[in-house]
Amino acid sequence: MSEQARHVELLRARGIRDERVLAALGRVPRELFVPPALRERAWEDGALPIGEGQTISQPYMVAAIAEALELTGPERVLDVGAGSGYQAAVLAELSAEVVAIERVEELAGRARANLVRAGYERVEVLAGDGTLGVPERAPFDAIAVAAAAPRVPPALYEQLAPGGRLVLPVGSRRHQTLEVVERGPHGPVRRATVACAFVPLIGSDGFGV
Repeated sequence: MSEQARHVELLRARGIRDERVLAALGRVPRELFVPPALRERAWEDGALPIGEGQTISQPYMVAAIAEALELTGPERVLDVGAGSGYQAAVLAELSAEVVAIERVEELAGRARANLVRAGYERVEVLAGDGTLGVPERAPFDAIAVAAAAPRVPPALYEQLAPGGRLVLPVGSRRHQTLEVVERGPHGPVRRATVACAFVPLIGSDGFGV
């Protein structure tokens, strides 16, 4: 069994049940989304530095976010905080269209290159303030946020299609809870899932600029 397959089985043991999500993580070459010096550690179940003060999320959290989105295949997805592009690649395995946005232009460029190298050329990576989303491409059926926010950014919620889901870490800079926010007929329906610790979401409706 390869290291990647072994770690996918560990994710199953930790409670990830969506077989499509597990299969997606089994297909995406995570080692192509970490710095070359860290490729031997690519499948450690922890966040790894990718430069510019940012990290690639641990495989378990990527899987948890993807599972919470409940993607079935035809969705348009927004990935906020693209980082190295890894989560966008996983989402591309699960949906029809992925638009990713990254605040740091240098990282956005690297994410584009990583995604092309890994075979995910159809993922569009934009540079900009993720807290504002990408209104010109809305509505989105699902929005994944890989950075912690003090509250749900209103612009992101407004860019959800009816019945769409937004998954993001909400809390302080150090401690958060992964929340699922669904755009229901009578307003947002929210539920908390697991405790987590992400880098802060920086932007006009995040932790400052």
